[in-house]
Amino acid sequence: MNHREFAASLPRDELARLNETNDAAGLRHLAGHAGIIIVSGLWIGMGLPLWQIMLVPHGVFICFLFTLEHEATHKTPFASAWINEWAGRMCGFAIFLPFEWFRYFHLAHHRWTNIPGKDPELADGSRPETVAAYILYVSGLPYWLGMAKRTFFNAIGRDLGEFVPNRARRRVVIESRIMLTCYVLAGISLLATDLLFWIWILPCLLGQPLLRLYLLAEHGHCALVANMLENTRTTYTNGIIRRLAWNMPYHVEHHTLPQVPFHKLPELNFHMTGWHRVTSDGYVNATREYARKLDL
Repeated sequence: MNHREFAASLPRDELARLNETNDAAGLRHLAGHAGIIIVSGLWIGMGLPLWQIMLVPHGVFICFLFTLEHEATHKTPFASAWINEWAGRMCGFAIFLPFEWFRYFHLAHHRWTNIPGKDPELADGSRPETVAAYILYVSGLPYWLGMAKRTFFNAIGRDLGEFVPNRARRRVVIESRIMLTCYVLAGISLLATDLLFWIWILPCLLGQPLLRLYLLAEHGHCALVANMLENTRTTYTNGIIRRLAWNMPYHVEHHTLPQVPFHKLPELNFHMTGWHRVTSDGYVNATREYARKLDL
């Protein structure tokens, strides 16, 4: 069995219903995600009791905007194209991941999932195989350094990646130039106040390791084949994590039918009962399973 056979097994009317996007569902979810970032940010900024402890969850809330940016590359979180575009750009700015560039990086990943030499995710060290590489990866440092380098190279039009089409190169360059300008201005503001350091920069550094562990579960130690039922993992977890990650723990479902919006993935999971080949019962188990296979 493969993912194409599953897709072909769905009645056309049901597939059409699953593919329907919806502004209301996306905006409700965005309001919840943005709301918790605002509340935790105010907690820190106002110095409320235990604000130091709040730095980590606040950083996790910000870093998991990646899952919305990721969905926006597929134009599925919202029915309105302009909301998808601006949500993706704003999330990309918050987590230092240029949206225009990431759009094409991610679409190439979907086209060539887990195929060595073709999937760009396999070329950036995102699948550590040794204990030392794993610790470094989970620290998030390679991500921050890689994105700083990527944003700078994009801004000067250098080494954008073969997956970026010529028609999009100008947009990629302009976006990164705007991002760099804003980051410089944010850096200058630190001379007057350290507020951005406490509510943005430090929390992002502290929250990134949790996102790294989450991302390893998506394809880590899955088969290097074209079948999405074998090269991708669905992780069964609690509703809090599913909501924070915009239902992306249903990752086999997402890769099988990426045009299905996040709020329909639980339904798609039900339809896929009996088709899954790689699953984990929670992220603790997924992390344990990954770590067990590391080389010294």
